[in-house]
Order: sequence, then structure tokens, then C-alpha cells
Amino acid sequence: MLISLISVIVLLGVLIFIHELGHFLAARACGVGVVKFSLGFGPKIIGKKIGETEYVLSWIPLGGFVKLLGESGDELLPPEDEKRSFLKQATWKKMLIVFAGPFFNFLLALVIFIIIFMYGVPSMTTEIGEVQKQSAAYEAGLLSGDKIISIDGKTIKRWEDLRPLIAEGKGKETEIVVERKTEKKRFLIKPKATKSQNVFGEEVAAYLIGVSPSGKTIIEKKDPWDSVIAACEKTWEISKLTVLAVVKMVEGTISPRTLGGPIFIAQVAGAQVKEGIIPFILFMALLSINLGVINLFPIPVLDGGHIMFYAIEMVIRREISIKVKEISQQVGFAILALLMLFVIMIDIERMNLPIINDILKYFK
Repeated sequence: MLISLISVIVLLGVLIFIHELGHFLAARACGVGVVKFSLGFGPKIIGKKIGETEYVLSWIPLGGFVKLLGESGDELLPPEDEKRSFLKQATWKKMLIVFAGPFFNFLLALVIFIIIFMYGVPSMTTEIGEVQKQSAAYEAGLLSGDKIISIDGKTIKRWEDLRPLIAEGKGKETEIVVERKTEKKRFLIKPKATKSQNVFGEEVAAYLIGVSPSGKTIIEKKDPWDSVIAACEKTWEISKLTVLAVVKMVEGTISPRTLGGPIFIAQVAGAQVKEGIIPFILFMALLSINLGVINLFPIPVLDGGHIMFYAIEMVIRREISIKVKEISQQVGFAILALLMLFVIMIDIERMNLPIINDILKYFK
């Protein structure tokens, strides 16, 4: 319990700090004054003013904020500070400051992935552990212990690359070269069509040859440039999956009960810490990407909502009224509050405590 609590505080603390740091640095770069930089909400634990900015650490570690000079619109500023007011900036500057928060979340994930790829990650070798009877591989003559070298002329070094390359052929005859003891052997195999489930639990067509890995692993290290490329690909892949997951949830393909709130995050963070520092920071990277993507959704209150308003203002060439923005933000806040309440209830239900289950019956 204590490990989970400390883990989630560290995890959320880093993610929130990086997000707000993006807003802070972008504001400073654009010449906008920063009044307060806060990690957490609620009563202040500690605070210190350096220059014009007050840096604050508060008790509730579920968010943070950067208060910019003149952002509320109702402040009376000295004439010399007017040009440093957020609302007096060009629209593109305001968009840049808002976008910088999510961007820094993506940047954090990217840096983590680059370091991990350079440090080395365990990957399963292409050695076959088992050949299923009556499968395409069995009928072609593949054996346990064979090491797959290439598929249709494409070199393969990791087991995870096997399925995508097989799938590319869409059931057509595939050339597979394996290393058997000291010699290479070439096989022509026609994968068999079957039904499988994707990451969202949907039933999809899959083409399999009927082999499973031996379980042997190697530590695969990449040079700096290859690490950057692999990190960009991984960040983009997870970002797409995050957006797709939300779309599937709206469509009803995925149950909203798959969502996780702060309790679930704490449980996972604690479990990852027990596995080691690498799993923990990889989970941090995943969560950082999720935070970046979700913050870009065009929902008032979120960064994406602010960007949406600024984009509309650029098109209509006038500012949207303060009243419209305030009402929109109140609606957005209500939606987020209800969503947070929902995911917390799901988290509590997952704990499967008898007394909690009895209480939750009245909300179903």
C-alpha cells in the first residue's frame, strides 16, 4: 500500500511538473509574465517567491497550474506590464503557450524511450519453441529449435516482428528461411486464416503459421540515431492507440469500465516499481503520452479546448466573448468531474470489498 502511494505521488508529480514546465517555459519565451507555478491543488505545503513567480507545492497531487500575468482579464495591470499580459499576446503565441504543456508530455515519453532503447531492452529471439500439429508450419516441415532468419526476404531478429510480416501476405504463400543447427533451410508456407482478437478485444481476421517462441531473450541495444527513430515510432504508435481507444469507447466497442482512475494508477505504479525501475519509467512514458493526447481533446477546460477557441478566433478574426468561454468551461469542468467520479467508482469496484460492493449496488 505504502509503495503504491509513494509510486503514484512520484509518477503524477513528474508528469504534472513536466506538463506545467512546458506552459511555463513557453510563456517565458513569449515574454509573458508568470505569477504562480503550482504543483498540486488545495492548501499550500510550501511556497517560495523567486522574482515575480511564486513556486508552490500543494497537498492534492492530482494536477497543477501555471498562472499567467493578465490571463483572467479582470486584473488591473501597470502600463509597463500590459505588453507582458497573456491576453495581449498574438493568438499564435497563446496557442503555443497552451500547446507546450501536452508537447512536453510527449517529449518526456520520447526521452524515456530513447534512453531505454540505448540502454537495451529484452526481446524474444526468433527461435521456435513449439510447432502446432496440423498447422501450416507443421505441414511445411518447421521444427522446434529452428531460428527464423527472414520472411519474404525481410530479415527478422525479434519474435514480435513475426506476426506483422506474416500478416502482410494476407494468406499468400510466404517464403520463410530458418537456421537449423549450422545450415539454412528455405520453406514456402501458406498461412492459415483464423479469428483473433486485437488490443481492443475486437474479433479480426488473422493469418498464422502455427508456431510459438522458445522464450529465449536477448538484450537489444540501439545506437543513438536508431534509438531516436524507434522512440518516435513508439510514441506515435501509442498516441494513435490512445485516440483509437477513446473513439472505440464512444462507439461502444470498448466498455468504459476499462478506464482507470487514480486508485488503479497507484496499483499499477506500485506493481511496476516492484518489477524494477525500467518497467516503472516505461509506465510513466505510457501515462505521459495518454496525458498529452487527452489534454489535446477539444473539450473546454483542457488545453485542446483553449486551442480550439483560439483557432476559431483566428478564423472569425475576432475574440469569442468571455461569457461564452466561461459557460463552455463550466460545462467542460462538469463533464470532467463526472468522468473522474465515474472512474473512481470503477477503481473502488475493482477492489472488490464486500462493504463497497453493497454501497455500489445503489448506484447501478
